[in-house]
Amino acid sequence: MSMTMTLKSDYDKLGFLSPVDVLSQKQALRHRRCVQDAERRIGRLHYLAKVHTILRSPYQLATHPAVLDVVEQILGADILLYNTTYIIKEANTPAYVSWHQDLTYWGLDGAEQVSVWLALTVADEQSGCMRMIPGSHVNGQMEHDISHPDENNVLFQSQQVHGVNEPDAMHCPLMPGQASFHHGWTLHSSLPNHSHDRRIGLNIQYIAPHVRQTKLPGYSALLVRGTDRFHYYEEEIPATCDLDPAALIWHEQKNQLHFRIAGNA
Repeated sequence: MSMTMTLKSDYDKLGFLSPVDVLSQKQALRHRRCVQDAERRIGRLHYLAKVHTILRSPYQLATHPAVLDVVEQILGADILLYNTTYIIKEANTPAYVSWHQDLTYWGLDGAEQVSVWLALTVADEQSGCMRMIPGSHVNGQMEHDISHPDENNVLFQSQQVHGVNEPDAMHCPLMPGQASFHHGWTLHSSLPNHSHDRRIGLNIQYIAPHVRQTKLPGYSALLVRGTDRFHYYEEEIPATCDLDPAALIWHEQKNQLHFRIAGNA
């Protein structure tokens, strides 16, 4: 069996792949410094949507051949970049991520989507690496409770799936430069960062071009491989320099739209 067939069969069986080597640790450190330089200029980047439109580093990572080659094995030759966002847990803080499925509130009309989590710092059990429930993606969407807001929950609405059998969970530790790939219905979570360093990861979302956004008009996406025969999304312009003033204005509008869509509207 070829490596490609093994990769796809493992993903189809488990609902995720981890770890996958993308960058050297030296390269990951360079991208971490880009995050920190931008934070010094505009403040926290945590959970801002579509950061590839205002910063070159996330665009370079989202279009890295080692990432897109894996995504292509899962989605096929035609790939749209749907979103990029940094997820940052500060050192020795109680922030956590409850059990959830990525696709729950996105308003997409299909499940041909892949989530990538690319580590720019160590993401191990001490720092709160992701935990996945193998095979959970085959059950489709599960009920999510949003009735208990929690300021320590990283998720936008503190959404959570109850009754998860935690002994089934598999930890997915990553070294800087490694990535995990998971299906939009795969149950996953992460615990607080008890380490003395920030846990910085870039979350990258890809979809097949035939998948529509059904909640609100005006969402944008970027073709990163293959052909878009559908043109359902407003075309994006990736960052060619960091924090261009015009790009920041456009980004603010799209960031607000993203969270309106991600809400339980």
